[in-house]
Amino acid sequence: MAEITCVRCGETRSQMTAPPLPNELGGRIYDTICQVCWQEWLQQQTAIINHYGLDLRESEPRKFLMQQTEAFLFGQPQA
Repeated sequence: MAEITCVRCGETRSQMTAPPLPNELGGRIYDTICQVCWQEWLQQQTAIINHYGLDLRESEPRKFLMQQTEAFLFGQPQA
C-alpha cells in the first residue's frame, strides 16, 4: 500500500486504496489525506448527519456536508 504525507495530520501514513468520492474533492482527498484521518472524518460525518438530521437525498444537505468535509480535512471550506 502506498504511503503519503497527510496534509491534515502531517504524518506519513497509508494512502487510501481509491478516491473516496467520485468528484474533484475525492481526488484531492485521495492525493493528500491519509487513511487514518479519513476514518476519523467518517465518524465525524455520521455525528453531523445525525445531529442535523440531514437528508442526503436533498442537494442543500449534501452541499453542507461537502463543506463540512473540507473544513474537517483541510481546515476551511474552499469556494
